[in-house]
Amino acid sequence: MALTRSEGQAARTGAPAFGFAGYSGSGKTTLIERLIPIFSGAGLQVSLIKHTHHGFDIDRPGKDSFRLREAGASQVMLAGEKRWALMTELRNLPQPTLAELKAQLAPCDLVLVEGFKSADLPKIEVCRPSLGHPFVHSSFPGVVAVASNEPVDCGLPCLDLDDPLAIAEFVLRFLDIPAQLAGVVA
Repeated sequence: MALTRSEGQAARTGAPAFGFAGYSGSGKTTLIERLIPIFSGAGLQVSLIKHTHHGFDIDRPGKDSFRLREAGASQVMLAGEKRWALMTELRNLPQPTLAELKAQLAPCDLVLVEGFKSADLPKIEVCRPSLGHPFVHSSFPGVVAVASNEPVDCGLPCLDLDDPLAIAEFVLRFLDIPAQLAGVVA
């Protein structure tokens, strides 16, 4: 049964998190992009935290917000009629932990996490054996299954990377989140 809005509201405090880890190019983002509409279609409000090892900037040079951040503002919030975003400059402070980042999210039913391989949360390893990388789960905690585009022998449940509905069902069962996925298009 899908969560109703009121049940969803109650479930939002301390929303469970589930991660996806793997090497660059393995298909993590593509898989998550396919999972979000499935979870949303089941009535769940989903948020995402994505880790990147690369320097990134969501702002553009020359824009007021960029200029104000460059002038030394620790935080700059952009707000418009369709969205708002808060940029925080660490300015030599340590990178926030996953728990600290999760605490910044608005209430939701499920938090998906991309990256954060070493974080202590349940996760699916996304792998493509043709890339020739070793398994992530042998070095990092919390991997409870492997999603691959071909069968792999790894001692964990192996999910078909091309079957996002089955992966969504696995995640919901693992987290014990009641949701009805029947009729949701993958």
